[in-house]
Amino acid sequence: MFSKLEEVEKRFEQIHQQLQEPGITDNQDKFRGLMKELASLEEVVQTFRNYKALLKQIEGNKQILAEEKDAELRAMARDELAEFEENRGRIEKELQVLLLPKDPNDEKNVIVEIRAGAGGDEASLFASELFSAYTHYASKQGWKVSVLSTSPGNVGGYKEAIASIAGDRVYSRLKYESGVHRVQRVPKTETQGRIHTSTVTVAVLPEADEVSVKINPNELRIDVFRSSGHGGQSVNTTDSAVRVTHLPTGLVVSCQDGKSQLSNKEQALKVLYSRLLALEEEKARQDASSARLAQIGTGDRSERIRTYNFPQSRITDHRIGLTTHALVDVMGGNMEPVINPVIAHFQAEMLKQQGATVG
Repeated sequence: MFSKLEEVEKRFEQIHQQLQEPGITDNQDKFRGLMKELASLEEVVQTFRNYKALLKQIEGNKQILAEEKDAELRAMARDELAEFEENRGRIEKELQVLLLPKDPNDEKNVIVEIRAGAGGDEASLFASELFSAYTHYASKQGWKVSVLSTSPGNVGGYKEAIASIAGDRVYSRLKYESGVHRVQRVPKTETQGRIHTSTVTVAVLPEADEVSVKINPNELRIDVFRSSGHGGQSVNTTDSAVRVTHLPTGLVVSCQDGKSQLSNKEQALKVLYSRLLALEEEKARQDASSARLAQIGTGDRSERIRTYNFPQSRITDHRIGLTTHALVDVMGGNMEPVINPVIAHFQAEMLKQQGATVG
């Protein structure tokens, strides 16, 4: 691990020197590439430097214990040494995680698609609440949420809601949210107080563009139609809604929440690009080794990942055996109690697999 860290630090210094060369900004593509690489290495290098400084402190305190005769100074050095050793273990784990192979999508913005599943009207209501939880969480992270498309349910809520979320490393935080989310509670329409079970599906797709996904314009069918549901009068009386069909795959994306036909077309294409990228990546996963599949197969949208039990204010993540009673906080947008443990779990799994591979 330490030889790899030395290499990273050396590369970090090389980039610093290149950025100080005269005329470096004349080539903007090269300049931006170096700045991006520098940013990607900065956390690793800073953590490694903190670690090396800590090792010097540990050696210094060991030397005091070996040479110092004063009992009080030895006691202080011993207490500090215990604290330093504890910090050493923590930072070593941080460095191991930082050196894990990077998911190329981690830096990307995302398209989040939430759809009502089994359970009728209750599923639509929960889809709306879950959508709200994610948008509030995004706001707390300083991310920007843009609603691309919504389809209202019969008694409120959403049959479907699609949004783009842009910000710092959005995909890295939300990528494990894809799957089936199950809710157990007494619906407002239930007169006898029976608990009803419904499901909502969540798909988190890394945002793609024309560079990462090539689409032949001749393979697209674009239809326009009159918007329905929520919206101003001008929206509802013009053919501003857009439906884009990708003929080779049969993928269909409809958008009607924009103020114009052009904006709806742009939004629909944004979603289509991301869905096509997800299809390509899924094919790559299926072609990968079984070990790799075990590592990245957690984004399966058919997998039941979480249950929200409202009567007991309990959330269970079935993938990692997590149970928390922070349901009210989570639904209010404070989602760290369910997001952080899942990320930590899969990082630990990757470390195990990496260790097995090395062994």
